[in-house]
Amino acid sequence: MPPRPIDRISALPAYRPGRSAAAAMADHGIASAVKLASNELALDPLPSVTKAIEAAIATAHLYPDPGAVELRRALAESVGVASEQVTVGAGSVGLLQQLALAYAGPGDEVVYGWPSFEAYPLLTALTGATKVPVPLDGQTIDAATVAAALGPQTRLVLVANPNNPTGTALTGDDLQVIADALPDGALLVVDEAYREFVTDPEVPDAVELFGHRDDVCVLRTFSKAHGLAALRVGYLIGPPDVVATVDRTLVPFAVNALGQAGAMASLTAFAEMTDRVAGVTAERQRVLDALRADGWPVEDSQANFTWLPVGDRSTALGLALEQAGLVTRVFAGVGVRVTVGTPADNDRFLDVCRSLPARTAAGLAADPANEPTSQPGRG
Repeated sequence: MPPRPIDRISALPAYRPGRSAAAAMADHGIASAVKLASNELALDPLPSVTKAIEAAIATAHLYPDPGAVELRRALAESVGVASEQVTVGAGSVGLLQQLALAYAGPGDEVVYGWPSFEAYPLLTALTGATKVPVPLDGQTIDAATVAAALGPQTRLVLVANPNNPTGTALTGDDLQVIADALPDGALLVVDEAYREFVTDPEVPDAVELFGHRDDVCVLRTFSKAHGLAALRVGYLIGPPDVVATVDRTLVPFAVNALGQAGAMASLTAFAEMTDRVAGVTAERQRVLDALRADGWPVEDSQANFTWLPVGDRSTALGLALEQAGLVTRVFAGVGVRVTVGTPADNDRFLDVCRSLPARTAAGLAADPANEPTSQPGRG
């Protein structure tokens, strides 16, 4: 008999990478296409960051610092916490997996809004814990409903703020409602992968809001605003006990030398990075204004993407966009997520939207049972 994996691993969906622009061109016989599906930054890494990565190649024959000590210290200084309150991992999704393995298992519950980041139910299933998806209120996580879903078996509460894929965000009061409802032994994880794109002053910095608590941690990443998605560097800010626990689940040398060098250089070039982010948020607003003027039912986004909540028209809309050379992320029966690209890419997207039949005002169909059939990446 061949070796047999445990049942919960056999039941996990197979990985399906996002479609590339090249695949769309080949499938539809079109001359050009752009990928606006994975929320990648549309710009190359900053020159100083590229230079640091190139320099690190010279020592690629050596193992990296397994603890990324220098990077942790720099991150701690940048967010105003002690070094023992920071750890790093292979992207924030890697840290999510570490948290799930460290804190959840059979008999435990993991609570999250739905739809939200597609990794949440998959990582919960990986641990054998019970998934507790809480339907959104329209397109936004409802803090009171999440709080009401917490119970004695709750071990992890995962809140994406801003939420992916809807781009909406909770206020400080909303997050406080969830934190105050945490049962003993539960950990609130505020996933701030898109924090740098937030422009609404009502959306808090969760490190500032919860830095004094021992049952809250915050996730951030270099994949989005810093434009280093290929290097896989994320970080966690939280209580020292949580940091030490998460470190026990890290695969040795998971954060490689190129990633550490690139992240350090990007922190040094923080002002340049924020200038780029300002350009992205300006484009985001331009796209939202144009969509609204054309009748699309879109809400404000605090991330680097826009969200079209078109319900049962999602698959058809995604196909129409792809046939026009725009690869987007389709959530069947719910909506279509479109990354903010270059101004030219965004103009192309808006032109295609204007050419489509009458827009729909269908609301977001938030069925908690409508979970993904493919294992996602962060994008």
